[in-house]
Amino acid sequence: MAPRVTLAQGVRQSLTLAWRTLVQVRHNPFELTDFSIQPVMFVLLFTYVFGGAIAGSTDRYLTFMLPGLLVMNMLFVTLYVGQGLNTDLAKGVFDRLRSLPIARWAPLAGRIAADQVKQTWSIVLVLAVGFILGFRLGDPGVPGVMAAAALLLVFALAFSWVAVLVGLLAKDAERVQIFGFTSLFPLTFISNVFVPADSMPSWLQGFVDVNPVSSLAEASRGLMLGGEVATPVLKSLAWALAITAVFAPLSVRAFKRKV
Repeated sequence: MAPRVTLAQGVRQSLTLAWRTLVQVRHNPFELTDFSIQPVMFVLLFTYVFGGAIAGSTDRYLTFMLPGLLVMNMLFVTLYVGQGLNTDLAKGVFDRLRSLPIARWAPLAGRIAADQVKQTWSIVLVLAVGFILGFRLGDPGVPGVMAAAALLLVFALAFSWVAVLVGLLAKDAERVQIFGFTSLFPLTFISNVFVPADSMPSWLQGFVDVNPVSSLAEASRGLMLGGEVATPVLKSLAWALAITAVFAPLSVRAFKRKV
């Protein structure tokens, strides 16, 4: 790749590659299923299978669970950054791009930008299904849900660096998916996403309290339904900054070694 590319040219190239990533969804319906149909299934299953047993009412449980489910879904959608990056490397896409006069960082930036579009679509879809099932916003109203969505996108941008590093280090795309099941499922279930932390054993509550997923879920609930906002939002932003500070340099170094 040509080393001298202006910032404006690099941004345009990143947007072009982001569009390429989004268009590829048409040729990979399984990905569309995962970040469109799967979250809808989770909403329906958790609401109507566990809602009555956990909260005594499906409506009450939907109100509690939906903001947390948005967090869980955001983390899993971000994994597609790593899977797509790993697939492109395996197919030699970056070898072909290296011969073109584009910025070295454009393919990586394009992947992450495309993920933000997917995240936005997924958030809107889950909220739409929630409203159809009876979910209602609290006093913050529409500004609150927009602030919650913005916070989720900020955290998704930070967590993208984790997905990038996993995608660069994994031998194949399936290993990236395995990472999701072995690390993200415990991280999300041992949190306050589906049940309040005080319903868990005391020895487990300590981990729930420091879990970034719990902070983000609590912040989303506060912004969408009302309640404490400042502390969980600041914790979530601090986690996003820390994740970026640690994983962005590691990802960039691994990316340079690969391409």
